[in-house]
Amino acid sequence: MKLVVGNWKMEPPTLAEAKKLARAVAKRARELQSVKTVICPPFVFLHAMKSITDNAWCALGAQDVFWEDRGAYTGEISPFMLTDAGVRYVIIGHSERRARGETGETTGKKLRAALAHGLSVILCVGEASRDSEGAYLHFIEEELRAALKEAPKDAIGRVIVAYEPIWAVGAQALRADTPEELFPMVIFIRKVIGKLFGKEAAHAVRVLYGGSVNEKNAEGFLTKGGAQGLLVGRASLDAKRFGALLHIAEKS
Repeated sequence: MKLVVGNWKMEPPTLAEAKKLARAVAKRARELQSVKTVICPPFVFLHAMKSITDNAWCALGAQDVFWEDRGAYTGEISPFMLTDAGVRYVIIGHSERRARGETGETTGKKLRAALAHGLSVILCVGEASRDSEGAYLHFIEEELRAALKEAPKDAIGRVIVAYEPIWAVGAQALRADTPEELFPMVIFIRKVIGKLFGKEAAHAVRVLYGGSVNEKNAEGFLTKGGAQGLLVGRASLDAKRFGALLHIAEKS
């Protein structure tokens, strides 16, 4: 089953808009047989989304998590709080979080805490640039190793790797990625997982693609590129566009 994740980031600005968008997405998700939809709204909207997303076709996700259950950690959200809000997936290690100081060590602590609470983790990795010598592959491997260090092998099936090449993301993207470039990266990610946890785990972990995904390129990433789903940013805020991506995933 394909997994399509909508990362709303710091949008929309009001709860009324968030509910309207969530209902529209859930309605479209209900039409599908082979796609699981996950929406990740801002923290303040999570509880209000629970009744909309708590079903077989649409699940609730969070955009980040802290590694402690409780305590004097101003502004942080614990794994326990997420599960209490009905969250089943959590994004960890997004490039925007890393750009604001998140390290491989903290990403790993978050991942282990989330898994311990039964959450499925969407682990983001991605290089800022490509080089002809292949140093970017070493960078991706180090991101994976740091995040998955000491992760329990029996929980690795709940880790989903989202590959987002930073150079292909957002309005400042240097260029778009291609399915032909993605395919060897998917194989490489599985190879690293295999080194860490064995061949069975390498096949169990799903790999998603994120990076300026749209209605024109999504099918290629899901077929020729070998991705088992998508992590969608801006397009997830438009129910019509996001719904189109869901249907593309259903047919791919």
